[in-house]
Amino acid sequence: MSPVTPDRPSRPGGVNADDRPVDRAAPARRVPAPRAGGSPRGRAPLPVAAGVAAGWAALTSFLPVAVVLGLVQLGADSTTLTGTLRTALAGWLLGHGVPLHTGSGPLGLAPLALTVLALWRLTRAGVHVSRAIGARDTRSPRRALLAASAVGIGYALLGALAAVLVGAGGLDVSPIRAGATFAVVGTLAALVGATRITAVTRLLVARMPGPVRDGVRTGLVAGLLLLGAGAGAAGLAVATGGGDAADMIGAYRTGVAGQAGITLVSVAYAPNAAIWSTSYLLGPGFAVGTDTAVRTSEVSVGALPAVPLLAGLPRGPLDGFGALLLAVPVLAGMVAGWLLARRVARLAGPERAPQRWAELLAPAALAGPVAGVLVGVAAKVSGGPLGAGRLAQLGPVAWQVAAVAAGVIAVGALLGAAATRALTRAPAPSSPTGLAR
Repeated sequence: MSPVTPDRPSRPGGVNADDRPVDRAAPARRVPAPRAGGSPRGRAPLPVAAGVAAGWAALTSFLPVAVVLGLVQLGADSTTLTGTLRTALAGWLLGHGVPLHTGSGPLGLAPLALTVLALWRLTRAGVHVSRAIGARDTRSPRRALLAASAVGIGYALLGALAAVLVGAGGLDVSPIRAGATFAVVGTLAALVGATRITAVTRLLVARMPGPVRDGVRTGLVAGLLLLGAGAGAAGLAVATGGGDAADMIGAYRTGVAGQAGITLVSVAYAPNAAIWSTSYLLGPGFAVGTDTAVRTSEVSVGALPAVPLLAGLPRGPLDGFGALLLAVPVLAGMVAGWLLARRVARLAGPERAPQRWAELLAPAALAGPVAGVLVGVAAKVSGGPLGAGRLAQLGPVAWQVAAVAAGVIAVGALLGAAATRALTRAPAPSSPTGLAR
């Protein structure tokens, strides 16, 4: 028996731990290295994952429409469940930009609150499908595009089916137009989520030149600040005319539930009003009917429908302190330029030499066109007709809004960045001993 030493512990019965028989024929256990895309056992077939994700996105964006329109039609005697569902499907299609053709003309004014909800759910669908097929953190543009395209195809089928059901109720809706629109919207929105979860976005940002990356970021910030200022101005206008809005809601003899539904419909169009208000602050303004204009220098409107949101329309041209609102777009650009200069200085650090003026002003100038595209696209999707009569033209002119926003934001960003760079003191150089000279 082997002696017991401190290095050779003993077990009960006098058997040392080192005296156990060793099975040399047994192979060593190998632990597989984790993959970036996840375990193959957790993956799902692409058609199944895309169908489930697209269906869930459609359901979660359709249910709020059904609830709101159900409240609006609750007081009507001739309301049926089938008719309410068809009306909700029509509103759901309208929220995706699919025009509806009625006896009084086309309906194309999309409620952008519903549009934003649908886009968010489709973005999440792209994330879920990319995870389901094991594409997470793979940095594969092909797999991101594959997941987004699959979601777009599934969503297109649902849009075409909704158009067929709505058309059976009397409205003229093209299933081909609906399917194509849903395919584009679904693919693009899902692609945003798919590129983010697959790390393709980080890959593209890393390969982008520094001035371009800073310019795009600054332009997006400036555009969002501008739209936020428009939303604040629109909310203030509606609050100021709150009495008129309450009277309009009370004029609908639909009961409490119906008035609540009308209020929710107004909320669905609140993003439209925010974009129109942004166009008003920029100068081009917007139209609330054929041959009408709502601008800071002119307000020319006629008889309007009793819609609570329209209670906030200005009564006349801006004067006095109200003219200070014209400086809001420039201030938005200056704030974005200030943030750009602060970020560039922070990334440079105290050890590096000060950045050249061109490295700062080039992104500031690029921010103007980026913000112009963002605000112009928002202006484009915020308008549309409400029939073939006087309300056939609603909303701003997109190219005018884009051009003015690009110029104003570029000037404001240049001023903000240049002022911040000029007023910021450069750190004093240090001696080798660490003391300032």
